[in-house]
Amino acid sequence: MTGCHSSSVSSTRSSSAHYHSSQVSKKTTSFSQTGYASWYGKKFHGRRTASGAIYNMHALTAAHRKLPFNTYVRVTNLENNKQVIVQINDRGPFGIFRRRRVIDLSYAAARALDMHEKGHVRVLVQAISAKEARR
Repeated sequence: MTGCHSSSVSSTRSSSAHYHSSQVSKKTTSFSQTGYASWYGKKFHGRRTASGAIYNMHALTAAHRKLPFNTYVRVTNLENNKQVIVQINDRGPFGIFRRRRVIDLSYAAARALDMHEKGHVRVLVQAISAKEARR
C-alpha cells in the first residue's frame, strides 16, 4: 500500500534543497495545531526531502508547511489517542485537500498511530524540545 498523495507532489518531494540544521526557538516549542494527518510511503522512499535528507518511510519523520526542519513534534491521533514523536524534515502537505491536512507522516509514523490503512485521521500536533523527544 502506498501513501495517499497524488502525483502532483513528486517534484516537491524530490527537491534537491540542502539540509540546514536549525535551533528550535521557545516560540516554536509552544506550537500546537489541530487538523488532519496523511502519510506518504513507497513512492517517495529514497528520494530527497526538502531539507536535503533522504526520505526513509521506516523512520519517524514528517512534512510540515511551516515548522523549521529538525523540529520535533508529538502527533496524537484524536480517534484513538495513540501518540508518536516525529522529526520535521520535509515540506507539505500539498495537493487538493491541503487546507484540512496539517502534516504528512512517514509510513512508520502512520503505523504507530494506527492510521496507515485509513490514510488520514484528525490529529493534534504539538512541538516539543529535542530533550523531551529523547525521553
